[in-house]
Amino acid sequence: MKKLNVVIADDHPIVLFGVRELVERDERFHVVGEAVCSNQLINLLESLSVDLIITDFNMPADSPYGDGLKLVEYLKRNFPTLKILVLTMISNPLILTLLHELGVVGVIQKSQMHNEIQVALKAVAQGNPFRSLGPEPTSVLESAVSMDDRFAKLSSKEHEILRLFVSGQSVSDIARGQNRSIKTISAQKTSAMRKLEVNSDQDLLAYCFERNIFN
Repeated sequence: MKKLNVVIADDHPIVLFGVRELVERDERFHVVGEAVCSNQLINLLESLSVDLIITDFNMPADSPYGDGLKLVEYLKRNFPTLKILVLTMISNPLILTLLHELGVVGVIQKSQMHNEIQVALKAVAQGNPFRSLGPEPTSVLESAVSMDDRFAKLSSKEHEILRLFVSGQSVSDIARGQNRSIKTISAQKTSAMRKLEVNSDQDLLAYCFERNIFN
């Protein structure tokens, strides 16, 4: 039986080692490369015959290929036959849904990695999608409408701070530009994210980029 070639991408050496060890327990798969950033990943895909990549959702931000939804979208557009398993600590149902709609074969919660990788590999080998034990994906339309309602609850100052943050400014940059303290800006950003019910900057940015908010 022909083995499926695998590339693993994660910027944490310990995770790379752990994933490789788990993958190599399955004789149907062969690890042919590892990458610690998006640039390395794309270079490997352009030079090797690869059937499956297992990639972290969050990668170093200094790559033109990005990470998260942007990277997955690039991979599906330029390597359409490639199977993608995503490793993540994100539990936001909207982000998980968007990943599945982009065409990944599965999303593995890092907290469940040791339990789920073997199950995910079995599903891939059989040509089936993998569903994590984590939060179930929900309707993007319903989630999007719900998120739009939450955006409507933001104050004008909170809305402006998020707009500047999504445009690439740090909290410190925003504080200087607004002639306000970092503590004040940070508190308003935290309040805005609480109203939106997002738990991380990555969730916030992914949603705004996907929905073209502030663009």
